[in-house]
Amino acid sequence: MQRSKNDLWVGLFVLVGAGAVLFLALKSANLLSLNFDNSYSVIAKFDNIGGLKPRAAVKSAGVVIGRVENITFDDKSYQASVNLMMQSRYAFPKDSSLKILTSGLLGEQYIGIEAGASDKNMAGGDVIKQTQSAVVLENLISQFLFNKAADSSQPAPTAGGKDK
Repeated sequence: MQRSKNDLWVGLFVLVGAGAVLFLALKSANLLSLNFDNSYSVIAKFDNIGGLKPRAAVKSAGVVIGRVENITFDDKSYQASVNLMMQSRYAFPKDSSLKILTSGLLGEQYIGIEAGASDKNMAGGDVIKQTQSAVVLENLISQFLFNKAADSSQPAPTAGGKDK
């Protein structure tokens, strides 16, 4: 009888430990959020979302105020339509602007929101069009290389600063 009681406690301990490891793995991968606050949904239109993914953070002043719920392509405007779930306790003016930012040089992308000056606040279902697309590193590198190639094809000035 004593052995089966110990086996039960060890099994229960292992089960709780496995649950804790699963919880930590999901939480660190940003796949789980335990948020029971009320929220409202707004839609933002971007020309280019770069590597933005669902469940990415929506931040203002470094504080997470919402999450990206899903991303779709709008075939009428040819833009990415990003559905954001914003926590109800945070109210932002309707003329607020959104931009896709990156954590560090090559980190994950998130949406930053800058408050506007309107008297009316965002409400569920609003569409935000004041957005700034993601900076794509490959585009910056190709633009830099193109500019360097254009500069090297021009003749260098002669000594004294005057062309002869």
